[in-house]
Amino acid sequence: MPKYILAHDVGTGGNKAVLVDIEGNIHASAFHPYPVHYPHPNWAEQYPEDWWRSIAVTTRQVLEQAAATPNDVLALIHTTQMLGIVPMSPAGEPLRPAIIWLDGRAQDEAERMMRRLIHPRLFAAVAGAEISGKDGLPKLRWLREHEPDVYRRMTCFLDVNGYLIYRETSEMVADWSGGSAFVGYIKGGHWPTWIIRYLGGVDPDKFPPLVRSIDQVGRLTAEAARECGLLEGTPVFGGSGDSQAAAVGAGAVGEGDGHIYLGTSGWVGVTTRKSPTGKHGVAAINSADPDKALLFAEMETAGACLQWVADQFYRHEQADPAIPNVYALMDAKVETVPPGADFMIATPWMYGERSPFSDTWVRSTFFNISADHTREHMLRAVYEGVAYNLRWIIEVVEKHFGFPLPVLRVIGGGARGHPWMQIIADVTGRRVETVVQPQEAGAVGAALTAAVGLGIYPDFESLKQVIRVEREFDPRPANAATYDLLYRAYRRIYRSLRGLYKEVNSARFARSRPTTPPQGEADAR
Repeated sequence: MPKYILAHDVGTGGNKAVLVDIEGNIHASAFHPYPVHYPHPNWAEQYPEDWWRSIAVTTRQVLEQAAATPNDVLALIHTTQMLGIVPMSPAGEPLRPAIIWLDGRAQDEAERMMRRLIHPRLFAAVAGAEISGKDGLPKLRWLREHEPDVYRRMTCFLDVNGYLIYRETSEMVADWSGGSAFVGYIKGGHWPTWIIRYLGGVDPDKFPPLVRSIDQVGRLTAEAARECGLLEGTPVFGGSGDSQAAAVGAGAVGEGDGHIYLGTSGWVGVTTRKSPTGKHGVAAINSADPDKALLFAEMETAGACLQWVADQFYRHEQADPAIPNVYALMDAKVETVPPGADFMIATPWMYGERSPFSDTWVRSTFFNISADHTREHMLRAVYEGVAYNLRWIIEVVEKHFGFPLPVLRVIGGGARGHPWMQIIADVTGRRVETVVQPQEAGAVGAALTAAVGLGIYPDFESLKQVIRVEREFDPRPANAATYDLLYRAYRRIYRSLRGLYKEVNSARFARSRPTTPPQGEADAR
């Protein structure tokens, strides 16, 4: 009977559990959704208990699928959405719903923080990138200012990974990779208290102890084991943020290796032994490998843009039982439209943007619509708009950080759409590679991180031989001229409209902003 590592990929829309053998092969997979709550415009919250319930449910499901016993599980590990904030009480209970990464309520706090260093660019020189209302320190400052009772009562905050580790081991910690999303690249395993205190204006004592991704943090408690159907004492490892595990699952673990993730959000990541300073919307954070950093450039919405198109334009098809997969239908429809969508451009900034620029106010736009355009033109323009944004990020990484990216290793659910992969190859002019089971790459990367922690593999670079490429897409030269023209226009759209986006959306958010803290929402469910 094979031995397994149980990995949970805890995302925004739900948790995926996978049971992975020590060679990286998936033997069972299960998904359990949970909601995002939007109590006010620009707010996004989740209930930590929903995360935990999904862990327990999917753990039992994968054990049953694989006909595995609890004794077959070597270890447990998570890769999670980053920048979640769960204020914990002295009794070990959440004091309010979690404020998640998608939440942008703290823009005022972010701007005040950056003014402490005179200019946002100077802040970026210190912390790695310009800060926005979606970042962790401004949210903690918002908590201090708008929910002072919660801030005063919390012994520490936990992120998503930290909360789940606590439920499993009773240990309150943060892993280096997730912690670096709050404060930038962490050196030596210690929080940079001067950044936390001076720039963030919050108490460093409210930050939990740091652990490495490959560290065994503790063992499964009797209560957690009973809920999950596992053995008490099963080792639990530090785990990592979603982008760091994705890099491992993509096999992008060597110096200068890059990858692209396409899920609800999207990003470009580059692994390096250097300790670079972030700029141009590219942050430098800790990788799952404690000896390396990850250059991380995130776009807020990628697959979410396709989901919006599916929900708004393909609603009837989704309801048709004869169409089991609306995204496969959309892929087929995209191929009926010539490259360039008849000179229509869609920008994918549906919930603001982080990279290649940091802008909380910006939103999506369809540009150059004419009467002869169809919904399929709009669909293709959305696929291409995400590709234009990726090209912009890639050019920033190559120009300003000196990491050439001739090959793009793409993972995430979006990598299953072959027409989208060809569009990205054509728009960027680079070869695109997809791996086996790309949607599970993050969970597989987390499992292999635990395998390094267990000593099964000597280091992360040895994992390059484990990850297998399934398909390659080469750019088609015939489409280059069209895409070069539209890409230049795409960049000008932002420069031309950014002031207008801010004028309109600052007024919109100011009108809908609550005048008093929503104290009724300060109690966890």
